[in-house]
Order: sequence, then C-alpha cells, then structure tokens
Amino acid sequence: MKKINRRKFLILSYSSAIATLIAQCSIVKTQENRHFFSSYPQINQSQDGILEIDLTANFNQINLGNKQAYLLSYNRQIPGPRLEAKPGDTIRINFTNNLPQPTNIHYHGLHIPITGNADNVFLNIPPGDRFTYQFQIPENHPAGMFWYHPHLHGLVAEQLFGGLAGLFIVRGELDEIPEVKAASERFLVLQDFALDQQGNMLPSQELSIMTGREGNLITANGQFNPNFTIPAQGLLRLRILNASSSRFYRLSLEEHPFYLIATDGGALAEPVEMSELLLTPGERADVLIQANREPGKYRLLNLPYERVGMGMMGRGMMGRNFPESQPQVLATVSYDTQVAAVLLPTKLVPVTALPEPQKVRRFQMNHGMIPGQGMAFLFNGQPYQPERIDTQVQLNTVEDWELINTGMMDHPFHVHGNAFQVLSRNGKLEPYRAWKDVVLVRPGETVLIRMPLRDFAGKTVYHCHILDHEDLGMMGNLEIKP
Repeated sequence: MKKINRRKFLILSYSSAIATLIAQCSIVKTQENRHFFSSYPQINQSQDGILEIDLTANFNQINLGNKQAYLLSYNRQIPGPRLEAKPGDTIRINFTNNLPQPTNIHYHGLHIPITGNADNVFLNIPPGDRFTYQFQIPENHPAGMFWYHPHLHGLVAEQLFGGLAGLFIVRGELDEIPEVKAASERFLVLQDFALDQQGNMLPSQELSIMTGREGNLITANGQFNPNFTIPAQGLLRLRILNASSSRFYRLSLEEHPFYLIATDGGALAEPVEMSELLLTPGERADVLIQANREPGKYRLLNLPYERVGMGMMGRGMMGRNFPESQPQVLATVSYDTQVAAVLLPTKLVPVTALPEPQKVRRFQMNHGMIPGQGMAFLFNGQPYQPERIDTQVQLNTVEDWELINTGMMDHPFHVHGNAFQVLSRNGKLEPYRAWKDVVLVRPGETVLIRMPLRDFAGKTVYHCHILDHEDLGMMGNLEIKP
C-alpha cells in the first residue's frame, strides 16, 4: 500500500472536514427555512460574583453584515457572546458541542488553571456532548481584553477560520482611571472568511494552508465597515482583537494617531502615541482616539503587509495570494463636534520590571521537510508530538526565552497561561514595557522575552498563532512542575 505523508494526510483531513461542514450546510438550510440569526454579539456580565452562561458551538446560517453565510458560531452569533467578569468572580460555562467535529475552548490570555475543567486545551469534546467549564478569576488578575476560541490540535485553524471566537473582558483598575472611564468604549473584533457567492465556506487549498489561509471577506464585529461615533466628550476607547487565524492587520486611522493604553496582558504605565498599529493573530490593543480634527468621517484602514518572504520555493510556489496592494476600509470613526483639547491620562497602571531569570532557553522556528512526513513547521527542528514534553519548567520561577526565526515567514509566538514581557529584538531594547501573550518574530529576527511562571502547575502549550502553522507542527508541550 502506498504511504501518505504527514502533510498530505493533514490536507486530506482538512478537506474531509470541510466537505462534512458543507454537507451539513444543506441540512441547516432546509431545517431553518431561511431564518437568519443575528450577528450582533450578546453581552453577559457577572452578577454577585458569578458569571454563568450556556454556550453552544453550532454550524448555522448567519446574517453576516449584508450577506447570508453558513458559518461556525457560538450561540449563533459572529462574534460570539461577550463575557465580562471581575477579579475573584467564578465562571461557569455550560458548553454544548453541536458541530460535526470534536472541539474544546481555550481562554486566551486569562491567567487561570491549565488543567481540569479550566483552560485545558487537551480536552476533546465530541459532537453532541456537553461539558461544564468552571474556574475562578484570581483576585489579583489584571484588567484586560482576553478572548475564547477552539484549541483542539489539528482543527484549530479550521474552526477559528469558520467563525468561532468571542471576547472575554476582565474589569479592573484601568477601567476606573477617570479619563479612560469618561471615554466612549467600543469593541472591534476583526475576522476574515472565505465564502462563495452563496455564502458557503470555500475549501482551502493545500498550499494556502501551508502559508496560513486568509479569507476574501473581512468583517468588524460581524459587519462590513461599521461606524463608531465619538460623542461630544471627544474621546473614543477602541478595544481591538485580531480574531483571524492567519491575517495580520496593519491599522491606521485617517489624520488621527492612536494612543495605546493596553496590550494583550493589560495596561501600560502611560499612553504611547503611534501612527500605525500592527496586530498579528491573537493580539489585542486598547487605544484612545481624540476627536480633535475637523468634524466628519474618518476611515480605519488596513494597510498592506507582507508576512511571507521570498525564499527557495518562492511566494507563488507557496500558494499564497499576493497581499492586497491597496488599503482596505475596516470601519469608520465619525464625530459631529470638534473638541479642541481632550484630556488624555498621563499615568495608567505601573508595569513592574521582572527579576533576573533562573534559566535561559532558545527556541528556533522554521519549516522543513521531515523524512517520511513531508513539510512541517518546527520548533528546534521538531514537529509537534502530543505525547512528548518539549519544555519542562519550575513553578514560581522566571525564565528568559530567546525566540529565533530562521525561516521565510513571520511567526507570532504565543504561550498559554502566562503573560511575558518583551525585552529586546535583535539586541535592541523594546521602547516601552508591556505585558504580552503574543509576540511577532519576523524572519531573521531574534526576540528575547522574560516570563514569570506563576500560580498554576500542569501541562499546556506554546505555539505559532498563525494557526495553520500550529496545526502543522509548530507547537510544543510545556510542563510546569510544582
């Protein structure tokens, strides 16, 4: 019998799963009799220290902006319900898997237990099964914008690309700073989808999966070019999540700078002014925007960005579409009244420097041909193996990790459960201190991060957050020993 290499096996598996979803689509069309579910996200806030929600993963017909689409969704919404809690709250999520595939949920960026029924990415919830996630947000958890999405290895990219993502907000100190509290708060969840004219999901080609699939439609909060109005007080707090599986967003607002006040892991010490903001998959940014130009409408643009370099196989050979050569309009920011002087906060939340590390590790990222398997994405020359422990660390220590990209593609690096601080890039110190859980490592770049391994022991993972790369091998098992 002829052997199928690992790459072809994975691609065939993806194609089979897509075919299953498309077949399921015809059933959904018949059953729902043209009833369209709203894409407007529901908000669920904790009450008396408890946040409980029934959450269901479905494959349904969705009203996506002005287009009917057949997508994966949580509670039949794109994006999924927004969850809001405070430090100390107990979270109980009664999850039902109505997909034709197994799945699970990862609580991206939350510092909670990584085992049991908390942020356990090794759970496998079969089709039709129910599972209750329950955990407590630590009393000292920072305020911030986190999110939830599937994380069953081999299906992560496909299920996120199909629409499964939702915000998880932790309220706290940053929200109470007077200038931040006075701003008009809006959330922006960026997702892309590959759909045909009838709204069906298009199957991905092998070579586009290798570079990381990107869709032909970009949505903001499930809409096309939504409008964000800044009221008379003149300050907008825009909280942005890149919930795409592979696409980068290089954001710019016409004639307006961004004032960055928080990153993945929480607040900065003071606002940082920037003209552009690059968000790789999984990254978040919290920015303030002043309404101090002429009243009118201003476009939030996605500027061109090339994340795949020319190499031995060539960009065309890698099967990726060329990046858009023109800016794309994602949303519009408008205001009717000019405000001459809008107060910005001068101080936010201190970001404490970490102590010297107990250990330094090196992680080399690349792709290559593995004998008997085909092409894979690698950490230190090895593709992911579920049973292998790749990195063993000690609880309540601090480590430096040196991330080295020797390949031809950008790789956003993500660690589950523990935020870190980026110290330097190619030996050059970072311009400001921040808590992160995703960091971009470009081809030829060496990035040094410092990470405290606090509170929770157990087994979890680190990986590239271009999720096709993760599914194709660029992931490692991390064991935190008590």
